[in-house]
Amino acid sequence: MSLWRKIIIFLSVMGPGIITANIDNDASGITTYSVVGARFGYSLLWTLIPTTIALVVIQEMVGRMGVVTGKGLSDLIRENYGVKTTFFMMLCLLTANFGNTVANFAGWAASMEILGSSKYIMVPVGAITIWILVTKGSYRFVENILLYACIIFVGYIISGIMAKPDWNAVLNHTLFPKLQRNPEYIMMSIAIIGTTITPWMQFYLQSSIAEKGIKKEHYKASRLDVIIGCSITDIISFFIIVTCGTLLFPYGIRIHEASEAALALKPLSEDYAFLIFALCLANASLLGAIIVPLATAYYICEAMGWEAGVNKTFKDAPQFMWIYTLTIALASMLVLIPGAPLVFLMVLSAVINGLLLPFVLVYAISLINNKKLMGEYTNSKIYNYISWGTVASVICLTISWVFVSIF
Repeated sequence: MSLWRKIIIFLSVMGPGIITANIDNDASGITTYSVVGARFGYSLLWTLIPTTIALVVIQEMVGRMGVVTGKGLSDLIRENYGVKTTFFMMLCLLTANFGNTVANFAGWAASMEILGSSKYIMVPVGAITIWILVTKGSYRFVENILLYACIIFVGYIISGIMAKPDWNAVLNHTLFPKLQRNPEYIMMSIAIIGTTITPWMQFYLQSSIAEKGIKKEHYKASRLDVIIGCSITDIISFFIIVTCGTLLFPYGIRIHEASEAALALKPLSEDYAFLIFALCLANASLLGAIIVPLATAYYICEAMGWEAGVNKTFKDAPQFMWIYTLTIALASMLVLIPGAPLVFLMVLSAVINGLLLPFVLVYAISLINNKKLMGEYTNSKIYNYISWGTVASVICLTISWVFVSIF
């Protein structure tokens, strides 16, 4: 096969892996990385290396199942483990994803206020815009919009370079971990894993691959899409930590939200770095507000055997479209209510995601090793050692993360 043909094939299947991984850097993710950089400087950069490896291993398996079976993960869990198990899992995921959606609309509102616009205007505008995009557009159109929007994440790389960090110190902390017994250090280490590998990603990636109709013969190109996406998302995470570690950490500036990071950067750097950080937060929040409700609609409809897909209409897939619509409408309205328990919902979302992730991963590995389902595309022994080791590590970290979040 010629190089040009390989490139054309890759461009035709590109999308699900890159979009899923990049939009994992939503408002919650950016908040985590900003807080990590502000509180610990470059000290936690090393965690991104094992996190990236774990993300690639897990997403590649899920993507492979989507290509081989042509079905979403919810579909496969329902068919192989029963409706009751699937229903309970979907109910928990619905709650968790609603909290994530609220977090993204809160990030959009905060970024708009930083840029001088009222959240009472911009939140409804944002909600209506993404609703029209998904309910009236085709899958290909929506995917292209999301891919172009992912380019804006490059702004975080630019802001990191503009911060003028000590690159020797950055490299040293990335390659040579300097562990601390500080409880907050341990908590933030776990938080990086928890915000990078989430349950909704697994369901959305597999569903989007299935809807796009990627075939077995294009599996290698799809795998490359996943690997590139996972690599890019953690490169972005790296530069967010570097920016805040360079400009906020030396001054002891403690933050709790990504929007606070953008505001804190204004007097400490060029206005351009501040604007880039705020604009990227707005972009990430809005993309998260598109994808997380979509993931919710996908896996609930698959679990219940209902029609699902962006290419469908309200008439063809009423449950899919109404779940998407109500998730966006309720989350955006909640953000506009003074005194609404936004923080509680976000913490609850993190805890539920943490509790469910081990179950989702165990189901995924069991399914990927089902020869009747996967044929020759099951895991090799070496890959199983890597994947089970990754899952065991994630489970241990997740249990710790849930414990820390609760107590």
